[in-house]
Amino acid sequence: MVLNKILLLLIINILSTMLLTQCAHDHTPGPLQDSRRLIIIVIDGPRYTETWGDELNNRMPFQKDVLKPMGVLCTQFFNDGVTFTNPGHDAITTGVNESINNSGNEFPTNASFFQYWRKQTGREATDEWIITSKDKLAVLADCKDVSMKNQFNPSTDCGIAGLATGYRDDTTTLRRALEILKQYHPHVVLIQFKEPDVSGHANDWNAYLNGISSTDNYVQTIYQFLQSDSLYADNTDLFITNDHGRHLDGWLDGFVNHGDTCYGCRHISLLAVGPDIKENKVVDEHHDLRDLNATMNYLLGIDDGYSEGEVMESVLRKE
Repeated sequence: MVLNKILLLLIINILSTMLLTQCAHDHTPGPLQDSRRLIIIVIDGPRYTETWGDELNNRMPFQKDVLKPMGVLCTQFFNDGVTFTNPGHDAITTGVNESINNSGNEFPTNASFFQYWRKQTGREATDEWIITSKDKLAVLADCKDVSMKNQFNPSTDCGIAGLATGYRDDTTTLRRALEILKQYHPHVVLIQFKEPDVSGHANDWNAYLNGISSTDNYVQTIYQFLQSDSLYADNTDLFITNDHGRHLDGWLDGFVNHGDTCYGCRHISLLAVGPDIKENKVVDEHHDLRDLNATMNYLLGIDDGYSEGEVMESVLRKE
C-alpha cells in the first residue's frame, strides 16, 4: 500500500512537471478578457533616425519620458515586406507580407484579426474600429478570401468620408478617435495619423519634423483619455508603431520618398505599454510588423492559420 502511494505521488509529480514545462512554451492564444482593450496607433512614415534613433533631439517627450519607462521599446523593429502604407498596414492586420495596391484599390488577400475576433466572439461591428487620416486604409476592414469577404467587418472612420474621398487632417482623426472611444468603448482599435509621411513627400523638412512632434502630442492626448476612462484605465494594451520608414540621406531622393528595401525604409519602431506588457525594458532583437500581428492574435485568442509572425515573448508579461 505504501509503495503504491509512493508510485502514485511520483506519477503525479512527473505529470505536473510535464504540464508546467508545456505551459512555459505554449504559444496557444489566450482569450481576451472581457475588460481588456487593445489599441494600435500607427504614425505614418518617420525614419528611425528622426525618432528613437536621435538621442540629441527630443521630438517625442511623452513617449520617451512617460511611456517608455512603463513599457517596452523595440529598437530593432522593421517592415520586412513592402515599405508602402497599405502593404505595411496589411502586415499589421493580417500577418502577411504582400504587395497590395497602395492606392486603396485592392483588399488584403487574407482576413484581419478584426474579422477573426468578431467571428470568434460574436461582437458587434462597433466593438472594433479602424480610424485613419488616409481614406485608402478603409480596405483593411475586408479581404479577398471568399470565406471571410464581406463578413465580420469592423467599423471604419477613414479619410474625409470613407474610401476614395481623400485624406483628412490628423486633428480630425484625433477628434474622431476620441469621440468613438467615448461613445462605443471598442475593444480593438487601429488609429493611423498621416504625418509625418505627407510632409516628407512634400519635401518639407521642418513640417516633417513637426509632424513627429505633433503625433507625440496626439499619443499623449489619447493615452490621457484612456487613463481617465473607467473602462480603459489600466485595462488597455497600447502599441505605437510605424508602417514604414524613409530613404536615408544620400540614398535616391532621401527623406522625401520610400518604398524599397533600404535600411531607412525598413527600420521603424515599436513601443508597447499596458497590463500585459513588461515594464521599463528595451528589446534589441529583430522583430517585424508580422510579429506585431502574431502578438495581437495571441492577446485576442485568435489562430488564423496563416500569420507569418511570431509572438513577441520578450514584450509580453505572461503569468
